[in-house]
Amino acid sequence: MKTTKIREELRLKNNSDLNVELVSLKKELFNLRFQNATNQLQNTARIKEVKKGIARVQTIITEKNFSDNVIE
Repeated sequence: MKTTKIREELRLKNNSDLNVELVSLKKELFNLRFQNATNQLQNTARIKEVKKGIARVQTIITEKNFSDNVIE
């Protein structure tokens, strides 16, 4: 149920907003990996959540690009 709302919210955003979201998630993943390597990370499950978020955003971007190409 929660992921459905996340996907709906992502689909409402335009490509530039999605790209900003993607960059933000990638920066967060980098920081989490760095913290994990230095044993400072308390919640290691957050890495998995961020990876899934990146995959969701990339999927929505691909869907939007595909639908734009089909219409033209």
